[in-house]
Amino acid sequence: MWKFLVIVLGVGWLLGQLIRYFLRSKLAKFARHVNDIAKEEQRAQRHASASKDEIIVDYAPQNQKEKRANNIKGGEYVDYEEVKE
Repeated sequence: MWKFLVIVLGVGWLLGQLIRYFLRSKLAKFARHVNDIAKEEQRAQRHASASKDEIIVDYAPQNQKEKRANNIKGGEYVDYEEVKE
């Protein structure tokens, strides 16, 4: 009798853990899908409302942003010649 009860409780606990795992992964996938749809709608709305002279950047790679921020140390040196009038 005790063996049966321990086995039933163990199987029930295991099934609960598996169901929780699969539900969490499905909800995360659904949330990503909804987020992607919202981003597409925002992008389409920006393109529709933009004038011809505006520049719209849809994607800027993260590593490029970090690279630019780390390379700038005091600016660039530009050699110039002073012109007197």
